[in-house]
Amino acid sequence: MSKVAIFASGAGSNADRILQFLTEKQSPIQIDCLLTNKREAGIYKVADKFDVPIFCFSNTAFAEGDSVLEFLLTRNIRWIVLAGFLRKIELSLVEEFEDKIFNLHPSLLPKYGGKGMYGSKVHEAVLAAGESESGISIHLVNSEFDKGKILFQAKCEIEKGQTVDELSKNIQKLEHDNFASVIEHFIIKNY
Repeated sequence: MSKVAIFASGAGSNADRILQFLTEKQSPIQIDCLLTNKREAGIYKVADKFDVPIFCFSNTAFAEGDSVLEFLLTRNIRWIVLAGFLRKIELSLVEEFEDKIFNLHPSLLPKYGGKGMYGSKVHEAVLAAGESESGISIHLVNSEFDKGKILFQAKCEIEKGQTVDELSKNIQKLEHDNFASVIEHFIIKNY
């Protein structure tokens, strides 16, 4: 069985969807634990719902990377999924888990990626540029923000006058419809 850790900083809707998908499919992929940097994050409810252990590390621990890396190695984690995790992944983790860290970005990379581009900031930039479409990019993580190998993209049209909230809902639907299956397919193919 391939053990996965999910990192999340927020409500945990993508983590919830991943766990639901893998449970319903009786997938050989095991979500071993959830990691967060926020004690008040909604991801705790997801951990309770699926009875998955959750661990909170300080931002300093994530920034230094060593204690988090040691923790993951102790648990025999093979893959990492970033599901709304708003911290840069340190080089020691990227090197140890080379081509084994998944990230979901709410735009069609390489457009609207990079440092500081997350959540509604991405949607605001897309709308301000007058784009006719947006979407999601599921990619592997490397040492640069949003520059890792793209595994999958899905698009949605942007209608004239669309708001940030409306675009955000369309993007979230693409995330929930695709993230879990792309992760499962890639892990099984590269097991």
